[in-house]
Amino acid sequence: MTSPSRTKLIMWTVLVAVFLLGSVTGAALSGLIRSRASGGRDSREHSASERFAKMRAELNLTDQQTTQIKAILDETKNEYKTLRIELKPRFDEPRLKARAKIRALLTPEQQQKFDAIVARYDARREEEEKSKR
Repeated sequence: MTSPSRTKLIMWTVLVAVFLLGSVTGAALSGLIRSRASGGRDSREHSASERFAKMRAELNLTDQQTTQIKAILDETKNEYKTLRIELKPRFDEPRLKARAKIRALLTPEQQQKFDAIVARYDARREEEEKSKR
């Protein structure tokens, strides 16, 4: 193997390794954070209601103000959900392009392993997205 082609192979191998390690690390940290949050969506909703109750007490809100503010917060929450749905394809496109480029560099055996790793990563991400809904 010539020196330039060997160097190029090493460079791509390191790049793929860094990508895979980053994915695994991200997934591991995400799992750790979720486990510490203990409960996901219910925990977030409970936390939000606690924060609202604290704000209501500190501001000494009337019942009418409380109702109006809850409506505003619900509307904002729905706007965030809509925005997340609208932007999802824009985030998916670069990720899918990068995967295709990386996959093209791999041997068939490596591609199978890579596909399995990506499938696990996607399953975790989908699980996280479900908990946000």
